[in-house]
Amino acid sequence: MRGLKSTGALLVVLVGLGAYIYFVTNKLPAGGGTGQPKVFPSLATDKIDEIKVKSESGDVTSLKKDSGAWQIVSPVTAKAAESEVSAITNGLGQLEIVRVIDENPSNPADFGLATPRLEVEFKAEGKPAGHLFIGDKTPTGASLYARIGDEKRVFLIAAYQDSSLNRSTFDLRDKTLIALARDKVLGVDITSGGKAVKLAKKDTDWRITSPINARADYSAAEGVLGRVETAQMKSIVTENAQPADLKKYGLDKPQITVAVNLGGSSNVIALGGKADDGGLYARDVSKPVIVTVDNALADDFKKGVDDFRRRDLFEFRAFNANRADLTWAGKTLTLERVKGEGDKPDTWKRSGAASGDADKSKVETLLTGLADIRATSFKDSTAGTGLDAPALTVKVKFDDSKKEESVSFGKNGDNVYAARPDDPGSAMVEGAKLTEALNTLDELSK
Repeated sequence: MRGLKSTGALLVVLVGLGAYIYFVTNKLPAGGGTGQPKVFPSLATDKIDEIKVKSESGDVTSLKKDSGAWQIVSPVTAKAAESEVSAITNGLGQLEIVRVIDENPSNPADFGLATPRLEVEFKAEGKPAGHLFIGDKTPTGASLYARIGDEKRVFLIAAYQDSSLNRSTFDLRDKTLIALARDKVLGVDITSGGKAVKLAKKDTDWRITSPINARADYSAAEGVLGRVETAQMKSIVTENAQPADLKKYGLDKPQITVAVNLGGSSNVIALGGKADDGGLYARDVSKPVIVTVDNALADDFKKGVDDFRRRDLFEFRAFNANRADLTWAGKTLTLERVKGEGDKPDTWKRSGAASGDADKSKVETLLTGLADIRATSFKDSTAGTGLDAPALTVKVKFDDSKKEESVSFGKNGDNVYAARPDDPGSAMVEGAKLTEALNTLDELSK
């Protein structure tokens, strides 16, 4: 009997709980929202095309949308930070009344609304759409006192909204130092500490043109462009620099300049002296604005010519090589790829003193090992490198024999050097790599 009573009591509790859940769920708005009324219930945020923000700092910033892009029109004319403006428009659209405090307050100053701490006025499709006044925080700090337009009613909004609405002119400004047309780049010149490195781009290939003529590392060259493209202002020092300002901030004789060549024009960043905020003074030389940037930006540009040199000795890879001519220790060997018919794999044949089929695995081991050789350092000349009597010379055709390259290796004691006809001087490489290649060659030539 006691078991039946317990079961009955449990059923009553479950029925009551189900009824409560049903009642509460059906009272919630569709989509699971809070049910609190919107401050601007009919606002379509994508229709907002003008905004005026008076921030807590005292800045008054006016913005307009032009051809889908936001621009600051006052107190300066500048491109706006789209993400910052979107935060404001989305914030206005999501703004909810947490609770009405007073329909007709006798003294708005009690809520910090006699002289509001923050104001946001906006238009939609060119017509006035709302004016929000925000005052003090509540004693708990969880909410803010607010009112709209000509209404006297004071209500609460969530305090976290302050961070998206309380924006200064600088907050709302696009902080990109230079807008770079990446697809038009033909080269980049970097001057640091009085030394210049010039890089030229053709299609997707980069080459150093000064102070030497050498192959450039693609990642290093593109990395400079990426750093220019992502350079951000930390602050604005002056909007209209005079010659005296350039000298004052070390920009009359910059410690670093980076000029991106666009063919007939260029984008130039100049970095000057140390700023009070721990950064550096900087400018886009085509504009009169002086700004500060992160100090790390200078470190990214303080590179010597060797930092931009390509360290891979070979461009080919084992999978795209078609022919290799090798000379070492008075021996010669030619390896040629034979395309397989249908589903049959490619094979290799050898010619020279040891003609016939070549061991495919050994050929691929040889080519992979050669393709992996990288320079560890560079020399201005080939003197003292043993390259006058090479220990190994490699000529490779690749990409269906459309490309060809040649590298020679020399030894001087335990040191191994390499040289290419299209690179100046020589490069030191790992000696073990050459030893491995020579051992594999001896096996293939048997």
